[in-house]
Amino acid sequence: MMDGTVLVADDDRTIRTVLTQALTRAGCKVHATSSLMTLMRWVEEGKGDLVISDVIMPDGNGLEALPRIGKLRPGLPVIVISAQNTIMTAIQAAEAAAYDYLPKPFDLPDLMRRSARALDQKRRAVVRKAEPRDAADDLPLVGRTPAMQALYRLVARVMNTDLAVLITGESGTGKSLIARAIHDFSDRRTLPFVVAQASDLAGVDGPVTLLSRVRGGSLVFDEVADYDDDTQARIVRMLDVPGDKAARIMATSQADLSARMDAGAFRRDLFYRLGGVTLHVPALRERVDDIPLLADCFLARGERDLAGPRRLAPDARDLVRAYSWPGNVRQLENTLRRLMVTSSEAEITRSEVEAVLGNQPAMEPLKGGGEGEKLSASVSRHLKRYFDLHGGALPPAGVYQRILREVELPLIEIALDATAGNQAKCADLLGINRNTLRKKITDLDIRVTRRRKLM
Repeated sequence: MMDGTVLVADDDRTIRTVLTQALTRAGCKVHATSSLMTLMRWVEEGKGDLVISDVIMPDGNGLEALPRIGKLRPGLPVIVISAQNTIMTAIQAAEAAAYDYLPKPFDLPDLMRRSARALDQKRRAVVRKAEPRDAADDLPLVGRTPAMQALYRLVARVMNTDLAVLITGESGTGKSLIARAIHDFSDRRTLPFVVAQASDLAGVDGPVTLLSRVRGGSLVFDEVADYDDDTQARIVRMLDVPGDKAARIMATSQADLSARMDAGAFRRDLFYRLGGVTLHVPALRERVDDIPLLADCFLARGERDLAGPRRLAPDARDLVRAYSWPGNVRQLENTLRRLMVTSSEAEITRSEVEAVLGNQPAMEPLKGGGEGEKLSASVSRHLKRYFDLHGGALPPAGVYQRILREVELPLIEIALDATAGNQAKCADLLGINRNTLRKKITDLDIRVTRRRKLM
């Protein structure tokens, strides 16, 4: 049960109704309005223990009202909900000292949990006036999917801390853009942003010269897994003697540094110095719903740069969305730029997209634990260890079914999660009959949770 009075401000009547019903059932008193002016009047009158507010309202901007709310009621937490699903919204909400931020469509149980936490504790964040960001439109960090929204929130939380940040993800996912965003929206934004390569640390004066360039700004070690042992040791020594103006340390890596460390290919002391906070940038195939958004972003940018409007035909858009994009966002951008140059008409056809993608790999090989290792090789190592554990004797009979179950169970669970519990979509994804999937769910005792999204 929750206790307190919640002020809900949203111009969508459905959302006001759903939130009012859910919060009332949970034990709260609720005042709901579609007007920012009414919300501010309630705040001034001392009403409410929690505010849940949309950003764009008919009579004002919820984010811009946050500093005033903080000044009037310093202990009043505000949860911002918004259909503007860019990293800028999360950062602006953090800068304006919102208690929390959720994108639309939001998960209602998740919002209820966050509301309960907000009612249980007082907000301690210091209110800072958000500064306008002229470069916002140039950030291709677009995403409505839960994975990207979680990343945005984490970026907003860590940007003004001194913690080291390790940014992981496949090539082309935008790791360097995340590092740049952390710097550009932090208190260090007026100081240098330096991306270091292994060659920058060479020689006796390499580390000293590098730190003098940074001058207390942000220092990023790019693809740090590729550094040899000597370079890694130089970084450790450099970080142990930071000097008067310590730099904000970040690193990017395609490789699994933990696996590299276990294999003896990456220094343990450096791993722990770099891993204060780890941010994982999801692959494009892990956030399929963002592909059309990114495509539109790149087409609009290309229209400015190439002086000609272009759009994807509906069936071409479907193909772009369905492609696996092993090169991720960078490959998507390069492909669309090429299509904008080579397409003869304003509408890019499916056949034109097929012609470009036909010469590119459909997907990367499935990988296991080792860097570049195929899944089959990883399974082979696992099975060899399993047989070796029996000390020369054979394992109990029935190995085939036991191993298939070990692989089948996580595969179906992950596929169900990826399709939000929709068994018809999951069966299509796996390429099996729907009845077969139902039988396997029963046999493997898999719990299916159908996620519901509030539009």
